[in-house]
Amino acid sequence: MAAPEDGPVVVTGAAGGIGLEYARAFAAQGRPVALCDRDDRVLDVAADGMLGVVADVSDEDSVDAAFTRIEREFGAPTVLVNNAALFVDLPFTGWRDIDVATWDRVMAVNLRGPFLCARRALPGMTSAGAGRIVNISSTTAHVGGHQRLHYAASKAGVIGFTRALAREVGVAGVTVNAVAPGSTQSEGVLERYPRDVLDNAVAVRAIPRAAVPADLVGAVLFLASDAASFITGQTIIVDGGHVFR
Repeated sequence: MAAPEDGPVVVTGAAGGIGLEYARAFAAQGRPVALCDRDDRVLDVAADGMLGVVADVSDEDSVDAAFTRIEREFGAPTVLVNNAALFVDLPFTGWRDIDVATWDRVMAVNLRGPFLCARRALPGMTSAGAGRIVNISSTTAHVGGHQRLHYAASKAGVIGFTRALAREVGVAGVTVNAVAPGSTQSEGVLERYPRDVLDNAVAVRAIPRAAVPADLVGAVLFLASDAASFITGQTIIVDGGHVFR
């Protein structure tokens, strides 16, 4: 099997926005990239060298079917980027008003999803003795998210998941790390967020400008590369200097 820097890549939540930015960056390296998303737009954005796969990361059977197809087309993935999450479609909601169904759905996509995808990808990685898993968390895990209790809790869970899984699979040559973006002006955020919320995110940064999806690509590519082969269980914050850890 190919080394992590050469083999197939899976990016979830890749029908648009930040996930599509990650996928295109890997494809620009000449790598086969599978784009997974529950939105069937993923079939339209998959360009040459890419494979669009409609899948719900919160559903075990859907994840298994997606990876079976990816393995048939590209071989076993050497890199998994767990990007899929519920965020922009969540209304601002105070903790008292978050209903249980919404809480459970956020946890299913944002936390169960990375678990199911990692569990499905790991046998191929451990068999090869190498692999990279990059989980996308959020700075809300560190600062809290105003009227975003369910989202912040799920993204804090991603960090715990990253650390615990890294402990278990390092012996097999697989690294597991996370990237925690700050507020990023993706297409979905620009469509749904008030201007004052976006401006406030810029004002609290050491680098006072808007973050765009391209700002996150470098950290993800680095953690997926051989240059990061001795880094695991870590979270890199990419927010222009709001949260310092």
